Amino acid sequence: MKAYDYLIVGAGLFGAVFAERMTKAGKKCLVIDRRQHIAGNVYSEEIKGIEVHKYGPHVFHTNDSEVWEYVNQFTSFNGFKLGTVANYRGKIYSLPFNMYTFNKMWGVVTPEEAEAKIEDQRKKAGIGEPQNLEEQAISLVGTDIYEKLVKGYTEKQWGRPCNELPSFIIKRLPVRFTYDNNYFNALYQGIPIGGYTKLVSNMLKGIEVRLEVDYLKNRAELDALADKVVYTGPIDAYFNYRFGTLEYRLVKFETETLDKPNFQGNAIVNYTDRETPWTRIVEHKWFTFGKDAKGKDLSKTVISREYSAEWKPGDEPYYPVNDEKNQKLYGQYLALTEKEPNVIFGGRLGEYRYYDMDQVVRAALTAAKSAIGVKQ
Repeated sequence: MKAYDYLIVGAGLFGAVFAERMTKAGKKCLVIDRRQHIAGNVYSEEIKGIEVHKYGPHVFHTNDSEVWEYVNQFTSFNGFKLGTVANYRGKIYSLPFNMYTFNKMWGVVTPEEAEAKIEDQRKKAGIGEPQNLEEQAISLVGTDIYEKLVKGYTEKQWGRPCNELPSFIIKRLPVRFTYDNNYFNALYQGIPIGGYTKLVSNMLKGIEVRLEVDYLKNRAELDALADKVVYTGPIDAYFNYRFGTLEYRLVKFETETLDKPNFQGNAIVNYTDRETPWTRIVEHKWFTFGKDAKGKDLSKTVISREYSAEWKPGDEPYYPVNDEKNQKLYGQYLALTEKEPNVIFGGRLGEYRYYDMDQVVRAALTAAKSAIGVKQ
């Protein structure tokens, strides 16, 4: 008999949820991660009393009551709701696109006026069925908002012209004809009190975790430890890039502590002009309403400027480039997984897809139920 039932490669959300569920079911799990810490890209750490999201901001949001009840077993959430703003050459607009945005852009007051303005711009652009992101954006919000608030930001983020990007990318961006600044239209929202690292740590309580272990460099030795493997790393790397390398976008962070209580007055400000080199600035203290763990007002602040760049092997992969070329390549790797009956591929890298956190948790819960033999 092998020492473990499951070797779980990756201590992020997918791996942690799967490990917790299988341990609860009586299975013995070993979790490994090549990084020096658990929690993957939701990892957070305290700086000057401020919980800093080291790999970019994460706000948990979901309409899935089972997922919400599950994560609340491990920590409480603070009820934070994201209201992002856009800075276009010094002018501030509301995100998501809502009546405040339309009023600032065109002076309209009613939803009917806003819808008429968008429809007029859509007709003038001659767009029928959107074929790319540019056409999809104009169909949703009109030409003016596309040019000022979508085009520059998106091309910085993806490193490609908007008319070369697939339309589905922009469909994630909320558009509403109400005066509602809540970015996520979700029933349950918040930030884990104490941070995401605490959330994942509580999930992994009592489970063996080994950090700074590179699975791909020690595969034979590690595979020998367990009956089955849960792999959450890049799927193309697992198969030694047999068909070529899948593409990602890279995010670089420039984080600094400032000796002032307030830098920008909001958790996230997107910079939507093409000239500003960063895509957005995150001011982390506002995720906890400007207070520390004891509820005391913070006199300093920590900000992170985010820069999007082209990914290359060896970099940390962030956003899958789900265009036609990469999806076709992913399909080839997906076919290879059928020949790996003892391996479960999961998470944003293992499945090469953009996942919201609740979707990761749901996918891991589903995979665990399937492994246990529970009917969905």
